[in-house]
Amino acid sequence: MRILIIEDETYLAEALTHILRKNNYSADAVNDGLTGLDNALTGIYDLILLDIMLPGMDGISVLTNIREAGISTPVILLTAKGEVSDKVTGLDCGADDYLAKPFATEELLARIRAASRRKGEVIPDNTIKFGDIELNTGSLKLAKVPREIKLILKESELLELLMTRKNAVTSKELVIEKLWGFDSDAEHNNVEVYISFLRKKLVYLDSSVSIGTVRGVGYILEVRQE
Repeated sequence: MRILIIEDETYLAEALTHILRKNNYSADAVNDGLTGLDNALTGIYDLILLDIMLPGMDGISVLTNIREAGISTPVILLTAKGEVSDKVTGLDCGADDYLAKPFATEELLARIRAASRRKGEVIPDNTIKFGDIELNTGSLKLAKVPREIKLILKESELLELLMTRKNAVTSKELVIEKLWGFDSDAEHNNVEVYISFLRKKLVYLDSSVSIGTVRGVGYILEVRQE
């Protein structure tokens, strides 16, 4: 899951980035509204943490532009304590939730999980299911009873992307944008390497799930019929 942080307080943006990465999320941080909007409009993010008071363009304007562009990415507003009018305005403009500063790490992570559930991407225990496999995005464990195996973060992120897209074909370009960022110098062979790793682990688990290749297009999860 890739999260965009739009927060002008550098120390807070860095702290949020550290917290999210420590909890196995991918996170990018920017410190002004205009740059935040540019990043958000790429559509590569699964959730956005958006401060209201920002230089260049305020958070409410950023949010309004995101929604007018037809992007439905969940947005959690970061607000100053007691600013009720900002919270109401933000929710009316399309925010999914708000979090008043200062906030506890546990509450932040709970709000992120809740916003993800509303989007239908994960279930409460951070486990995603497809066919006979279960991926725990918190522990990075992939299981097919009675076996389980530990994934590295990029493997988990890639499999999560394929599982949440279910029967849709996922292009290599989308994988690169989601896992490495739209301005990354990662190439198609980076994706191919991780696809190969995942295929070997699915075979080890003796799973009926496999990663199919649609030549010239991308990858799709498939379930072998017994």
